[in-house]
Amino acid sequence: MSVPFLDLGAAVGEVRAELDAAWTRVMDRGWFIAGAELDAFEAEYAAFCGAEHAIGVANGLDALSLVLRAWEIGPGDEVIVPGHTFIATWLAVSYVGATPVPVEIDPATANLDPSALEAAITKRTRAVMPVHLYGQLADMTAIAAIARAHGLRILEDAAQAHGATRGGQPAGALGDAAGWSFYPGKNLGAYGDGGAVTTNDAELARRLRALRNYGSERKYVHDLRGVNSRLDELQAALLRVRLAHLPAWNARRSRIAERYLGALAGAPGLTLPTVAAGSSPSWHLFVVRHAERDALHTALAERGVQTLMHYPTPPHHNGAYAEEFAGVSLPLSEAFAAECLSLPIGPQLGDDAVAEVVAAVRAACAQLAG
Repeated sequence: MSVPFLDLGAAVGEVRAELDAAWTRVMDRGWFIAGAELDAFEAEYAAFCGAEHAIGVANGLDALSLVLRAWEIGPGDEVIVPGHTFIATWLAVSYVGATPVPVEIDPATANLDPSALEAAITKRTRAVMPVHLYGQLADMTAIAAIARAHGLRILEDAAQAHGATRGGQPAGALGDAAGWSFYPGKNLGAYGDGGAVTTNDAELARRLRALRNYGSERKYVHDLRGVNSRLDELQAALLRVRLAHLPAWNARRSRIAERYLGALAGAPGLTLPTVAAGSSPSWHLFVVRHAERDALHTALAERGVQTLMHYPTPPHHNGAYAEEFAGVSLPLSEAFAAECLSLPIGPQLGDDAVAEVVAAVRAACAQLAG
């Protein structure tokens, strides 16, 4: 049996009739930018996140960078980021001309370690950007206490955390704002690029709505130097369909994760994800660790199981930042990046496929331990 990492086609097939109806509704209306579908999606997604406002934008990177722009963060300012994350977290900071300041991760969850946060704060620090990596919320209570004590803004990078909670509180309204990605492979994925910001700050929401639309709140009146970053009507309509199914799909991911956690316990050399107390992850990814990660990846491929690496090179070692951060050492982040491997966990993954993954992982680990 061949097990793909994620079967987006199966997800389409499950809700095809609803997607077709949404598509037809947009086509028949003949209105494709900034219309009724976007308004409805923004209201529905804000409610889902427990936030007062949602602002649809073109992608997740824009969601983060536009918030920083709205806060007038730029050259000379610093934003604290985790050492292990997708590079978009860092790029958003660089895009506005500010400097990303990396801190170490909690090796158990791979999220930003609050105990490392305070030492990174300087007089130039303006904001903290915790990432809810792999779908598990960072320790926002501890992070917020430190950030508030120093007068810092908090921008959640929630690109992988659609529907995740910690202490019963959902991602999206735990800081001053949250940036979301609707890249097709996300738990809530569009059929192309898309993103959003959620916030309880009405003035921030107003500025973001203008910034995404050429800096304009009224046609041909441009009070801000904005950009073109709008979530279009078709993507909004299709996302509304998927949003209605998201709780059930996340529940399927959770059941698969529970099976993995039980069935893979004790596999030689394998470190399983740690779920922090009070957390209910969205399980965007199920990431294991192994000292011989590349060999495990190859062994699983030979057994028909597709796995991916999220993310094998930490941002400060990527070419975009390697020169600037040449003297920076983040051993925990670097070790996690060298050992992480993501197993299939999409909501359309059937019981037989899950069993196949378990058998393949246990056999491959035993082989490597040989």
